[in-house]
Amino acid sequence: MLVLSRHRDESIMIGDDVVVTIVDIRGDKVRLGIEAPQAIPVHRQEVYDAIQRENRRASQTGAGATKDVRPPRS
Repeated sequence: MLVLSRHRDESIMIGDDVVVTIVDIRGDKVRLGIEAPQAIPVHRQEVYDAIQRENRRASQTGAGATKDVRPPRS
């Protein structure tokens, strides 16, 4: 892990497209501003973990869990 020190309003570049800026520091909380291309998803860790869990659960669904959907007869 790379650990960097930054002051308020200073930034860190990740590659050529992602900028992380220290927006505010209050006690033990730091507010970050993140500028990234729309194609790069940015999530808090707990949200990312929940997405991964749901994706794993969905991929483990058995073949019998879904049924054939047929259009109604006219």
